[in-house]
Amino acid sequence: MQFLLIFGFLGVLAQWSWVAGSLNNDDQVFSITPKTQAEVDIVKNVSSQYETVLWSPAAPEFIREEAEVHLFVPGNSSQAVRELLRTHGVTHAVLLANTKELIEMQTRNASTDPRSGMSYYDKYHSLEDIYHWLNKTAMENPDRIKVILIGSSFEKRPLYVVKLSAISTTNTNKKAIWLDCGIHAREWIAPAFCLWFVQYSLSFYESNRDMATILDNMDVYVLPVMNPDGYKYTWTTDRMWRKNRSTREDSRCAGVDLNRNFDANWCTEGASHNPCSEIFCGEFPESEPEASAVASFLRRHKEAVALYVSIHSYSQMLLFPYSCTRDLAENHAELLSMAKEAAQKIKRYYRNNYKYGAGAETIYLAPGGSDDWAYKLGIKYSFTFELQDRGRYGFLLPPSEIPRACNEALIALKTIALRVVERIPPPA
Repeated sequence: MQFLLIFGFLGVLAQWSWVAGSLNNDDQVFSITPKTQAEVDIVKNVSSQYETVLWSPAAPEFIREEAEVHLFVPGNSSQAVRELLRTHGVTHAVLLANTKELIEMQTRNASTDPRSGMSYYDKYHSLEDIYHWLNKTAMENPDRIKVILIGSSFEKRPLYVVKLSAISTTNTNKKAIWLDCGIHAREWIAPAFCLWFVQYSLSFYESNRDMATILDNMDVYVLPVMNPDGYKYTWTTDRMWRKNRSTREDSRCAGVDLNRNFDANWCTEGASHNPCSEIFCGEFPESEPEASAVASFLRRHKEAVALYVSIHSYSQMLLFPYSCTRDLAENHAELLSMAKEAAQKIKRYYRNNYKYGAGAETIYLAPGGSDDWAYKLGIKYSFTFELQDRGRYGFLLPPSEIPRACNEALIALKTIALRVVERIPPPA
């Protein structure tokens, strides 16, 4: 991992300049709530036929009457989109008028020199910066941190997992938590949380009873960036990119939605066989090297992993299986109870509301998801966290909001992990 140290400040600075230069001062995010099926059809047309990016929902087929739609509209498409909406009597509001400023705010504070203070974790970081952080954190905590290479991406970037352990324990029945972040490239708060969680665990293991209980009973495998190619692309070329960066000879469109590429009712309703769709499921289950690497690792460790958590944004939800079917999970009541308690803790301590429930009934069908696949593998406590916010900033959540977003996710994760610890059977 020593090669990671060669990435320097000038490379990151060049990325900032590239991204800033590719943005338009007139780029905006519209909020549209179609009232009729005719308006739904108009909004679907706008989101799929014009040079726009659908933020929420994930794809045009999920647009419904009376459901708010968030649409990123580049400046060069703004007049045409406004005119089409006006012609058909579809009202809209400008949710964000300053996207360029927000993106510059997200990138300008990046640093390649991790410090001991939490201020480093109040910022977003480039892929090179995260690799550097992995190397430095492992070297500084050799008794707590082990870095594991589980595979590589389509563009041959390494997929590094951090194994986080207690310094010493006599527990011979240790289980594990799997925590992945950044499966969707544009969801920057997700990798930020994975870094935050590792630092918090290292800093507060000895002083926080909950963290001590969790780490004394479970190791934690953390994959900070599951989609490194896509994440890199959002820093250099297209901030709104969602999928990975795989290509195929039969299509001009790049990328697969990695959260539709797992073998959980793969590519049924809620996913697409169209390579140009944001929810393209790929050629076959685990066709993508990123999904395959994660699945292979979890298969090898399925007896140890007791809790699976995948971090996403945005919409403030705590979800659990199933998303690939409307059937209820076998332990639905138990999962619901855990998610409810976690949401109540967030409400109590941070005065913020999170929806919770099975994915299909809480939002929409989403087959091929990693959490459903993990559940079907035998990891009966499987969750997806959708972090802040509900659309005020969306994917462009300012760095000033990172601490609160991470603290909310942290209390939810600790709450659920402690309940899982209680359910770990004693050694035979």
